[in-house]
Order: sequence, then structure tokens, then C-alpha cells
Amino acid sequence: MARVTRCVPVLRIALASRVLCPPLPSPPCRCFFFLDFCSLLSATLSRAAPSYGLRRLSDRRSALARALGRMARGSSAGYDRHITIFSPEGRLYQVEYAFKAIKTSGLTSIGVRGADSCVVLTQRKVPDKLHDPTSVTNMYPITEKIGLVMTGMVADARSSVQRLRKEAAEFKFNNGYDIPVSFLAKRAADIAQVYTQHANMRPLGIAMIIIGIDVEGDTKIPQLFRCDPAGYYIGYKATSAGQKEQEANNYLEKRYKADPNPKLSYDDTVQLALACLQNVLGSDLKAPDVEAFVVRNDNLKFSPLSNEEIEAQLTALAERDDDIGAKE
Repeated sequence: MARVTRCVPVLRIALASRVLCPPLPSPPCRCFFFLDFCSLLSATLSRAAPSYGLRRLSDRRSALARALGRMARGSSAGYDRHITIFSPEGRLYQVEYAFKAIKTSGLTSIGVRGADSCVVLTQRKVPDKLHDPTSVTNMYPITEKIGLVMTGMVADARSSVQRLRKEAAEFKFNNGYDIPVSFLAKRAADIAQVYTQHANMRPLGIAMIIIGIDVEGDTKIPQLFRCDPAGYYIGYKATSAGQKEQEANNYLEKRYKADPNPKLSYDDTVQLALACLQNVLGSDLKAPDVEAFVVRNDNLKFSPLSNEEIEAQLTALAERDDDIGAKE
């Protein structure tokens, strides 16, 4: 009986070691640790075998195989516990999990660039009946003329918006003019990329679609950029983010396949975005269910569309029989 009492704590320590001991960064050290653990576990099972009914050699081997299998599963999952460690396949699991976190919001956002305007829109969902609907938004102005839609974790989105507003204010203070949309997108991507390099940080679970109009003399150029948690940014003709991102991108690609560079008017731009969102959701949209902001050449301010304006665009979309109004 005393022998069993001595063996049980050792067995508990051996089985708990894979949880209490952190993963070792050096492969040789990990190998020696694994061999020492196997020796300890094998010896412990051998001593405790008579008391636990593991009398046959095959029983002991089976128990050892099960224990080592559990340890193997734990060690292979160790790569997703660190932001800065690549897996043997060359993947950063924490960054991939950040992309999945974007879809947990259950929202889909669309951005479309036209010839003289840009529009971003997303679903309007109030998560709780006690919430004030006017305080629930995913649209954020960065400057008076630049704004974005955030898709993903709301707390991360608000933190990122505060940082981008600071960057825009510092740029204007240092240079004397408003920050260009492309430079703001670059700064947002640079900040997000740094978050994938340090173990004391974590990637932000958000995707941002930025719109604005760059003014160069008399030339006004609509701009649309998208930034992701990996720190990648690029300009788009049209893009999407969120739960139905793949379906929305497929819809937009088909619309742009016939004419790679369409000269979309303001109404066409807004209606294409509404048609895309309506198609991927599989139901007719209502104005209170949509949140939309636009920038235009004749009104550079990042401004919202009222429910009446959205309803008018939805009515015009339903009456169209061309490629934009067609349903799939």
C-alpha cells in the first residue's frame, strides 16, 4: 500500500508535466525534454502497474502509447500559442485566428469605388434590445473627408480608430495638409504588421475598408483601400469583409469581369454595393438594416445616407433590369 502511495504523486507529476512545462524554443532541448519525460512516464507506469491492473506488458505499452499520443497532440498545438513562431508548414496560427475573429461579428461589409464617388455599407445590427440604436455603429470618421468601416471585434476597432485619428492629426500638423488616403492605409497596415512580430502583443481582430477622395489641384480621385490583421493593404475597385466575404467577392468579380474598369456614376456605385449585400444575404434589404456612408467629388465630406436615401436607392435597384440589378 505504501508503494502505491509513493507512485501516485509521481504519476500525477508526470501526467501534468506537459501542461505545466512551457514549450521549449530550441528543438534539441525539446527533444531531450521529451526523452526524459518518456523515461519518467515509463518508469512510473512500471512501478504503478500492479496496483492499477496493468499487469501485462501489452497493457503497459498501450497506456504509454495513449499518454504519448496526448502529449504529441499537445506539442503540435504549441505552435498556435505564440504569435512570433512559425509552424513547420510556414504558418502563423495566431494571425490566421485573427482573420477568423473578423467573422465572429456576423456582419458583412461592402466597399465600392465609382468614377466620382466611393461608398461603404454594412449591416446594422443592435445586439441587445436595451442598447441605444444610435450608439451602435461600425462606421468611423478619421478626418472630415476620410472614413472607414470596421468589421470584427468592436473594442479592437475603436482602439485602432483612435490611433489612426492621432496619425492623421500628426500628419496635418507636421505637413500642413490633410493626410492622403493611401498614406493613412499604409500607416494602418504598418501598425497591424508590427502586432504580428512581438510576443507581448496580439493581432487585432478587425478588417478595415477606408474610403476618401484625394485632391491634387483640380483633380479629384476616389480612393478605396482595405487593411487586414496581417498588415497587408492594397487599393480596390470593390471589396468586402466579414462573414460573407467570399460570396461577396465572387459576386463583385462577376460584375467586373465584363467591364474591368467601369465608369460608375454615384447612383450606380451605391446600388452595386446594395445589390451585392442583398445577394449574399439572400433576402431583400430594408433601409433600417443598412448603414451606409459616402464621399463624393461634389461633397468631399464623409457623410451618412439617411433611411430615406437608402430606401430610394433600393427602390431604384429593384426597378433595374441590367447587370447591376440582376439577381443570381
